[in-house]
Amino acid sequence: MEYVWAVLTILGLLFSQVLQLFSMPANWVAIGLVALWKFLYPESMTWNFVIVIGVTAAVAEGLEFFLQARYAGKYGASTRGNVGGIIGAIAGAIFGAPFFLGMGALVGALGGAYLGCLIAEMPGRAKAEAFRAAKGAFMGKALGFTIKTALGACIVVVSIPRIWP
Repeated sequence: MEYVWAVLTILGLLFSQVLQLFSMPANWVAIGLVALWKFLYPESMTWNFVIVIGVTAAVAEGLEFFLQARYAGKYGASTRGNVGGIIGAIAGAIFGAPFFLGMGALVGALGGAYLGCLIAEMPGRAKAEAFRAAKGAFMGKALGFTIKTALGACIVVVSIPRIWP
């Protein structure tokens, strides 16, 4: 019976990463599944392992926001533009979720980062500067999403051998 649960848990881990496309907490779902497995089968891994992958997930989340702000700043965004880009990304993910079978959340997050930064930068800035800052927010969000997804894949890959009996 342990093999059946292992297969289901591994499938859950793999499916959890699909949630990245919908801007949902994919890495946290994966951590939850691993922690549940550890609780049910204590000999399979240590709690230190669960903590390490939890820290990895937290770093991935932080990097996503940090890179968006860093790239926007690198391209000339002010603090106001950075905040606008982050708020725009969150709002875009929420409002985009109902479209394209849920994958509109990713498009919405990227577009929201761009538009949020642009709208925040427009008053008092030259149009070209505002567009450049918005481009930076978009690129940073895309890079942050990519790194968060890659770290989520790493979490899944290192967890599978500890789950498989």
